[in-house]
Amino acid sequence: MADVTQAVPGAPAGVGRLSRFPVRRAVQWLLGAGLIVFVVVGSYKTIHLGTFTGPAWRDLIVFGIAQGAIYAIIALGYTMVYGILKMINFAHGEVFMAGMFGSYFVAKTLESSGLLNSNPILAIFILIIVAMLVSMGVAVLLERVAYRPLRNAPRLVPLITAIGASLFLQNTFKGFFGPQTRGYPIPNLLTGKWTILSVPILKSQAIVIAVAILAIIGLSFFVARTKTGKSMRAVSEDREMASLMGIDVNRVIVRTFAIGGMLAGLAGVLFAMVFEVVGPFIGFLPGIKAFTAAVLGGIGSIAGAALGGLVIGLLESVAPSLFLTGFHIRGPNQLKDVIFFTILVLVLIFRPGGILGTGEAEKV
Repeated sequence: MADVTQAVPGAPAGVGRLSRFPVRRAVQWLLGAGLIVFVVVGSYKTIHLGTFTGPAWRDLIVFGIAQGAIYAIIALGYTMVYGILKMINFAHGEVFMAGMFGSYFVAKTLESSGLLNSNPILAIFILIIVAMLVSMGVAVLLERVAYRPLRNAPRLVPLITAIGASLFLQNTFKGFFGPQTRGYPIPNLLTGKWTILSVPILKSQAIVIAVAILAIIGLSFFVARTKTGKSMRAVSEDREMASLMGIDVNRVIVRTFAIGGMLAGLAGVLFAMVFEVVGPFIGFLPGIKAFTAAVLGGIGSIAGAALGGLVIGLLESVAPSLFLTGFHIRGPNQLKDVIFFTILVLVLIFRPGGILGTGEAEKV
């Protein structure tokens, strides 16, 4: 095929040079430069105003790390399924919500029986197990009913199915349990603060960060060292070749969904410990933000999901106050979702492969 960037015969030489000018890249760089100027100026003005004290910034950073830890755990489910099937499970946020809802009813029972506060360690363990089992069951059911029949379909078909599954789960839980948001009971043990390395931190936030670190390390070890983990990596590399080598591909995929669901259930309990609410639509935004974290870090990478979750959590917590207060914008935290979606757009424009990815866009 002829090079479309060549000048048209008989046209002025300047037209050919103009056609070869990288307009899209120039616009991207101008956009990036404008955003950098906006961030620098806004941050300088905010710091110069002195509205926030040192302890206030510290609390925002700690909250951002805890929030990012939750996003990272949810993002692990996205990145595992994508690594195996090369599809985005947009119903994963509802898998997260289902585990939280399942543990909510157990938490209410434990609270009424007094066990929630009389033996809080056991109660938290029970809540985590229940949430993980419920989320695992929903994830495996989704794989078996919604995704397996479409495994060889064009990649857009499972994507649309995942969106439909997300809406189905939202409205199913709304129909059974009502649309209202409910308060999630937590043990009195989680109230108050600990001082860690001279930094006061809420107990719930400290537990969330510690559990997230253990979950990421445990999953990395599982994928790298165990037989099932090696089978997952083999299926991720080449599904047909793995099948020829004797690996049961269907079993590996089911186990991948099961592990992703268990992590979503764990994230659901951690989310409830921090925000103390549960509702049928509560999984949508955390799910989208965790998906953005996976894309930002490099979808398909466990380390990328962890890094992306941390970055998204910190930016969502700190960026509205840091970037917007200096411009005297009222209620900057109300615009945190605007900043989040701006990050998603910028990642897709400048580095669709993510920080730890190739930097190249995936073809659908």
